[in-house]
Amino acid sequence: MAYDPSVFSQLLKLVPRHQFESLAQQHHEGQKLRRMTRWSQFVAMAAGQLCARRSLRDLVANLAAQHRRLYHLGIGVVSRSSLARVNEQQPYQLYEALFFKLYARCQPLTPKHRLHIDSPLFSLDASLIDLSLKIFPWARLSRKKGCVKLHTQLDHSGMVPAFAMVTDGKTSDLTVAKTLRFPAGSMVVFDRGYLDYQWWEKLGKQGVFFVSRLRKNSEYAIVERQPVRKGTGVTSDWTIRLTGQKSRRVELSNLRLVGYRDPETGKHYRFVTNRFDLSPKTIADIYQQRWQVELFFRWIKQNLKLSSFVGTSPNAILTQIWVAMCMYLLLSYLKLLAQLGLSLGQLLRLIQVNLFARRDLLELLGQPPPQRKPPPQLSPQLVLL
Repeated sequence: MAYDPSVFSQLLKLVPRHQFESLAQQHHEGQKLRRMTRWSQFVAMAAGQLCARRSLRDLVANLAAQHRRLYHLGIGVVSRSSLARVNEQQPYQLYEALFFKLYARCQPLTPKHRLHIDSPLFSLDASLIDLSLKIFPWARLSRKKGCVKLHTQLDHSGMVPAFAMVTDGKTSDLTVAKTLRFPAGSMVVFDRGYLDYQWWEKLGKQGVFFVSRLRKNSEYAIVERQPVRKGTGVTSDWTIRLTGQKSRRVELSNLRLVGYRDPETGKHYRFVTNRFDLSPKTIADIYQQRWQVELFFRWIKQNLKLSSFVGTSPNAILTQIWVAMCMYLLLSYLKLLAQLGLSLGQLLRLIQVNLFARRDLLELLGQPPPQRKPPPQLSPQLVLL
């Protein structure tokens, strides 16, 4: 009789084991691990993300209840002390490196983004992950608040994060953005927190286009006015030259300023960009797509374990955050690979309920399972004596 591995085991097969072990060797400190390997750590922390376990004791007890299925996950019994020690001592950079490997696997499968432009589209933003100062005194942001900050570059082709970095809460969003390198010809969308004229000029010289919002106190002179179509919500389309003191130091090239009034809310926006060949309505639509990165942050905070942590050291916190990011990419990769009509939330709920069930993963997700060949049978033969 054919054996069906658990849904969790089939999901973990999407992570190339040889690649993981190679990364584990590169990101190892101290003596060789014996009972508790980095793969065991990853499986345990991934189970905690998918099963929404709130504590280390709860996580280990959940795995112990499934001890008969651990062999097919490639791990043995996980003890609480061993998992806590590895989370605290072994570098979290293993899962940071795994995150970028998983994104590279997602990239060839991602569909084109929804906007009718040829350029790759990215959104930049950052979000605070709150931490209690009583438990995490090292994460102090202010006298009453502790946190770390998750910076993300969202690829709108497939809505998957192309880049992530976790810093302390005081690190500026712009500081991280300046370390990024975008493909020439791509479009980058960000809010007013990323205003830096020197960086804007650098993006233009690299062949990268951007769309942002102009601050209310920004000084500029109108160089040229373009006619606008009525009924599109566009109120103005100007070529401008920034005249403020900071912009004069940089000698910034001329920019385009698009005024747009939202027909639903009546609110007026001013979008600034260095791209002149697109219609003003398209510029407004591009900035509207920035909301997708806000939805990404909301999704991972609501569906993955980024509110309660199973460790207290900085390394343990970063390990849990990076494993959560890896699981997001793993679920996205499964969705792209199987070409599912399910949302990511529906996919996660199906896997959560059936995580240790012995069912075919594709059948569970509504696709016909692969045909299995029946085992060879001995055919009776007539022997003549």
